[in-house]
Amino acid sequence: MSSLEVSQEGKENLPHHRPDSMRPVRPAHYADSFWCTYAISVAAACVAETATYPLDLTKTRLQIQGEAANAAGKTMAYRGMVATALGIVKEEGMLKLFQGLSPALYRHLVYSGVRIGTFDFLRKKFVHNSESMTLGKSAIAGVSAGSLAQFLASPADLVKVQIQMEGRRRLMGLEPRVNSAAHAFREIVRRGGIKGLWKGSIPNVQRAALVNLGDLTTYDSVKRYIISTFHLPDDHVVHIISSICAGLVAAILATPADVIKTRVMNQPIDDLGRGTLYKGSVDCFQKTVAKEGLYALYKGFLPCWIRMAPWSLTFWLSFEQIRIFLGAGGY
Repeated sequence: MSSLEVSQEGKENLPHHRPDSMRPVRPAHYADSFWCTYAISVAAACVAETATYPLDLTKTRLQIQGEAANAAGKTMAYRGMVATALGIVKEEGMLKLFQGLSPALYRHLVYSGVRIGTFDFLRKKFVHNSESMTLGKSAIAGVSAGSLAQFLASPADLVKVQIQMEGRRRLMGLEPRVNSAAHAFREIVRRGGIKGLWKGSIPNVQRAALVNLGDLTTYDSVKRYIISTFHLPDDHVVHIISSICAGLVAAILATPADVIKTRVMNQPIDDLGRGTLYKGSVDCFQKTVAKEGLYALYKGFLPCWIRMAPWSLTFWLSFEQIRIFLGAGGY
C-alpha cells in the first residue's frame, strides 16, 4: 500500500467532528457575513419560537399565579404546568396558547439576530488561526451577546408579556389593558413614555445573560466533550443530548430572573408610569420571597426547561440547515 493510500485511508477514518486544529481553513462564504448570519438567526429563531410558544405562555401564567391574591391578602390554590395548559384550552380556547406570538416573533427580529451576530463577531475576535474557543472566552461572548441583544429587544418582550396575560384578566372580570401588539405598544408609551418601553429591562437583561451563559456556553462545551470523550459523530443524537443539557443549565440559572422580570413587566402602573406592586426588581424579589417563599422563584421551571431544550435543538438544527442550503459549511 502506498503512502498516498495510507494517507487517504487515515483521512477517511478521522471522526466527523475534528478538533479545531485539524480543521482545514474554509474559504470565506457570504453566509459567514454579519448580516447573513443575522438573517439566518432570525429565521431559525422564528421556527423554534412558533414550535415551542405554548410552553412559554404556560410558563408565564405559572409565574404570575398568586400575585394578585397575595396583593389582596388572600390565598389561592396553585395549578401545575399541565393543569395550567389544560385550563387555558378549556377556559379560553386552543388558539389562546399562541396569544402573544406576534410580538414574540418581532422580538426575535432584534434579539436572535443581535445575539448570534454578536456572539459570532466576538468568537472571531477571540479565536485566531486554529485556536479553539475556551470555556472562559465562550462565557464572556455568550453573556455579552445575550445582554446586548435583550436590552435592545426588551420593548418587544414587554409587549409580549402583557398580551399573554390578557386572556386571564378577562376571565377574572378585569378590564382589558390592551387589544393587540400595536395597541400595547401605544399604551406603554402613553403611560410611561419611551422610557416605559424598558420597564423590567434590568431583570430581563440579567435573565438573558444567564440564559446565554447556559445555552451557548453549555451547548458548545457539552457537545465538544461528548464527541471527544465518546468518539461520537457530530450528528442529531449529540445535538439532542447537548440541547437538553444546555436547556437544563439555562433554566436553572435563568428561572428566578425570569419570574422577577415577568412580574415587574406585568404589574399595573400609575399615571406617572410607576409600578403599583413593585418599586423594581430587588423589591419584587424581596416581596416574592417574603410572601411566597423561595419556591416561588422557580415557578414555571418545568415548562421553562421543557421549552428551552426543544427550542435550542430546533434553533440550531434550523440554523445549520439554512447555512447548508445556502452552500456554507457547518457553523
